[in-house]
Amino acid sequence: MTYAMEQYQSWLNDPAFDEETRRELLSIRDDATEIEDRFYQNLSFGTAGLRGILGAGTNRMNRYTVARAAEGFAEYMKSKGDEICRKGIVICYDPRHYSKEFATITALIFAGHGVRVRLSDELRPVPLLSFAIRHFGAAGGVMLTASHNPAQYNGFKAYGEDGAQLPPEDADLVAARMDNINDLAAITWPDEETALAGGLLSYFGSDIDQAYDRMLLGLSLGGDAVRRQKDMKIIYTPLHGTGNKPVRRILDKIGFTNVLVVPEQEHPDPDFSTVACPNPEERSALSMGIRLAEQEDADLVIATDPDADRVGLCVRIGSGEYQVLSGNQIGLLLLDFILEAHTAAGTMPDKPFAVTTVVSTKLTRRIAQAYEIQLFESLTGFKFIAELVKKYDEEGDMHFLFGFEESYGYLAGRDVRDKDAVVASMLIAEMAAVAKDQGLTLADRLLELYQRYGYMAEKTIAITREGKTGQERIKSAMMRLRQNKEKRLAGVPVRAIDDYLTSQRLDLEIGRTSQLDLAQSDVLIYELDGLDWFGVRPSGTEPKIKIYFGVYGDDQADCDRRLEDLIQRVESHVTSGL
Repeated sequence: MTYAMEQYQSWLNDPAFDEETRRELLSIRDDATEIEDRFYQNLSFGTAGLRGILGAGTNRMNRYTVARAAEGFAEYMKSKGDEICRKGIVICYDPRHYSKEFATITALIFAGHGVRVRLSDELRPVPLLSFAIRHFGAAGGVMLTASHNPAQYNGFKAYGEDGAQLPPEDADLVAARMDNINDLAAITWPDEETALAGGLLSYFGSDIDQAYDRMLLGLSLGGDAVRRQKDMKIIYTPLHGTGNKPVRRILDKIGFTNVLVVPEQEHPDPDFSTVACPNPEERSALSMGIRLAEQEDADLVIATDPDADRVGLCVRIGSGEYQVLSGNQIGLLLLDFILEAHTAAGTMPDKPFAVTTVVSTKLTRRIAQAYEIQLFESLTGFKFIAELVKKYDEEGDMHFLFGFEESYGYLAGRDVRDKDAVVASMLIAEMAAVAKDQGLTLADRLLELYQRYGYMAEKTIAITREGKTGQERIKSAMMRLRQNKEKRLAGVPVRAIDDYLTSQRLDLEIGRTSQLDLAQSDVLIYELDGLDWFGVRPSGTEPKIKIYFGVYGDDQADCDRRLEDLIQRVESHVTSGL
C-alpha cells in the first residue's frame, strides 16, 4: 500500500473527520490517481503560505489543513512571548468558498493559544489587511484568499508585524511546527462566545476603512487635473471580489463622479461565474468591462482581482478600440507619473528610491536614471520589495516612492507592505486625468515613454503542469537548465546567467563565477546584448513554470521581430521534457 493510500484510508476510517469529508472520500475510492494527488504530501507552507484546490485530503485546502496551518502559526507566535500574544494578529478574507469559515477557524485557534485576534467583520482586501496590521501595531496577520486563481482554489497567506508576507526564514519556522502536527482531526479550538468573552477575539469594521482612506488621500497626485476632469468616464470591475467598496470609495473621495461598475461583476460570487478565471492579467476577464466601455465611450477600464492586490488596465487608443496593457507597461506609466509629479511639484524627497523585480521590465533602469533616483531590483515576490522598503526607508534615511512587479502588483507609500490594487487604481485614474488635461490618452503617454526611453517587446509564457507529476516535471526542467548553463544556445547571445538558487553569477564571456547578494530563490536570469534578457522560474503560487522575455531598441517593429525569434529559440529549449 502506498503512502498516499495509507493516508486516504486513515482519513476515511477516522470518525473524527466530519461526514461531508467522508462522503467526498468515498466518492473517489476507485480513482487511484485522484487519491495519489490528494494524499501524496501535505499541502506545503512557504513564503506565500498555503494555496491549493479545495477538497478533502492532506494536499487540499479544507478546514483540517487550514487548522494545521493556523495551529503551526499560532504556536510560532506564542513561542515569541507574551508581548507578541498581546499585540496579536489581524485576519481578513475574500469571497471564495469557505474563506469566511476558514477565517473563523483560524481566529479561534489563535484565541485558543492566548493570542489576541482582530477579525474583519466583512470581506476586505489584502492591502487593507497589511495596513491594519501596522495600524493596530499587531504582530502579524492572515488573509484567506487564493488571489487570482480559479474558483476551485483557496489559500492562507501569513503576514508578519511589518505588514508583509512572512519572509523565508519565518515561514520555515512555521512550517517546522506544522510538520509536528500529525493528527489533523485532533486540533481543537474554543467557541466564538468563549473567545469574545475572554477578550481574545474582537471584530473591526469601518473605522479601519476610514483610516486607510486617509492614508490613500495623502498619496494623491492628481490635484487640479482631477477637478477639471472629474466627469472622465471610468469603467471599473472588482471581478466579484473585495475591491468593490474600497476602490469605488477612494475614486469618489478624490473627486471622480463618473465611475461605472460592471453590474454583472459588482457583487461577491465565490464561483466567479462571469469569468473562466478572475485574473486581471487576461483580456477575457476584462471583456465585460471592455464591452461596457465601448457602449459608454469610456476613457479606461480598471479591474482588480478577488483580493484586490492586482490591477489590470485597458485604455482607449486613437481608433476607439481598447488596448489591454501589460503589467510592465502599467508599472512604467505609474513610475514615470509619480516621479514627474513629484519633480513638477518640488516634492521629490531626499534620497528617493523605487523597487522592481529581476523578472520585470528593464526600462525602469532608464527611467530611474533620467530622474536620478535609486532603483533596486528584488527577487520575485512582494515580500522582497517590502523588505527593501523596511531596510532603506523605515530603518534607513532613504524615501520609497513606488514598487512594482510585472505580474500586475503595485505599491506606493510605506503604510502597506503588499501589492495594493486600491492605491494603484487611484493613481491610474489620476494619471489618466492628468493626461486628458493635456489632450492625451494613456496610450499616448505610453508612446511618449517609448520615444524617450526606448521601445520594448516583452512577453511572459506560463506552462501549467498539474498534480504530483507536473511538480516533478517542473523541478526536472529547472535542474536540467542548471546542469547545462555553460552550453551555448544556438542563435541566442547569452552573456551571463544569474542563478539565484545557487547565488552565483556565471559570466560566459570570461568563464568566471561570482556571488549574487540576493536571497536564494529558484530563478535563472539570462543576460543578452544590451538590456535584452530572458528568465525562467517556477511559480510560487500556481502549478506553472514561467519564461520571461524582454527585448529593447529604437524601433518597435525590430523589437517585435527579435522577440519572436528569441521565443522560438528559447521556449523549446526550456520546455523539453515538460
